[in-house]
Amino acid sequence: MYERQPDAAQLEAFGLTAADLGQQQDVEVWPDNWQAVQLLNRMSTQWRVGFGGAVGLDYNVLYRMMDRLKLGGIEEEELEKDIQVMELEALQVMAEAASQ
Repeated sequence: MYERQPDAAQLEAFGLTAADLGQQQDVEVWPDNWQAVQLLNRMSTQWRVGFGGAVGLDYNVLYRMMDRLKLGGIEEEELEKDIQVMELEALQVMAEAASQ
């Protein structure tokens, strides 16, 4: 979702073309993670960004979105933890892409 696609020179280094990549592959999401993945997708425009790039999600918006889901306390806490795991991974991917 947040990875930059290789350019023609990068593909050529491996003897590939853009046609070799085809469409993006589907990713299997376990049912236990589906709600968190959907929420992160809805948060895709809510990144806080500084001069060095993305620094994290806007949690004010996250909490508002979770309020709209009408979750209970424990379920909401688990969803927040799941979002944080995916947020940290996305930040790493974006930082790696920016450094190239």
